[in-house]
Amino acid sequence: MDLETFTKTKKHDAADGVYIIAEIGINHNGDLDIAKQLIDMAKIAGCDAVKFQKRTIDIVYTPELLASFRESPWGTTQRAQKEGLEFGKAEYDEINRFCKEVGIDWSASAWDIESQKFLAQYNCPFNKVASAMITNLPFLETVAAEGKVTFVSTGMSTYENIDKAVAIFNKHNCPFILLHTVSTYPSKEEELNLRCIQTLQQKYSVPVGYSGHEASVSPSLVAVMLGAVAIERHITLDRAMYGSDQAASLEKDGLERLVGMIRKIPVVLGDGVKRFEEREQQVAKKLRYWEEETPKLKVVGA
Repeated sequence: MDLETFTKTKKHDAADGVYIIAEIGINHNGDLDIAKQLIDMAKIAGCDAVKFQKRTIDIVYTPELLASFRESPWGTTQRAQKEGLEFGKAEYDEINRFCKEVGIDWSASAWDIESQKFLAQYNCPFNKVASAMITNLPFLETVAAEGKVTFVSTGMSTYENIDKAVAIFNKHNCPFILLHTVSTYPSKEEELNLRCIQTLQQKYSVPVGYSGHEASVSPSLVAVMLGAVAIERHITLDRAMYGSDQAASLEKDGLERLVGMIRKIPVVLGDGVKRFEEREQQVAKKLRYWEEETPKLKVVGA
């Protein structure tokens, strides 16, 4: 799937195809082997890309928070937990190599400017602005200045927040896709407000996708039928694993079911041209009305 096609038109049809991002985030729990299993899972399911999250711990969090208590597999402080979840250069070098070997796009959402600069060395095919970062205007300036296709999540945002982000990306002539997002984990279906996909399309005249945090798969299909050009869903090996995002993630069966149904959409929609072709003509020979001087029903073999 070519990301550039999403930025060349202001109108999208589900028949054009959908870019599917499997959000690994921090569901790898700091284990490179788990990350590779999740990459394989996404590739086998038919996803277009996987995505991680990158933070510079001492920039994103205050010393007070990092020193506070939190029990985790890595220790009893917030610092131990967050450092345990964080990949460094050696891990991202291997992720970059492995994704090229497998044949799947990858990127990561940075949570600070230093992390964005770190990720630039890998020349990923797209950038991602997490909902938590949409109000960080200096960060948006840094991302938009790269001029790379960027997915911008709009969870926890007002129109005023989105207006400012859109203005920055337009100023830099940076192609972008807004993602309608509800930042609850997991989201209740009555919270999803999927009609906002069309609202964002109409208000900003840009492509819009959907980043979902619900436990089910059907809302993503509705999102596509409402015009979403991209779908992003968190994935996990097991929802019972340690981690705050696991419960809002799809396991293997759910991911494969979702991707399979999304890929079927352009097949069943077709091109809208009315046809009367061979298979249907054979049925017509048996079942249809035939026009004669006096029309009557001619049924053969019914």
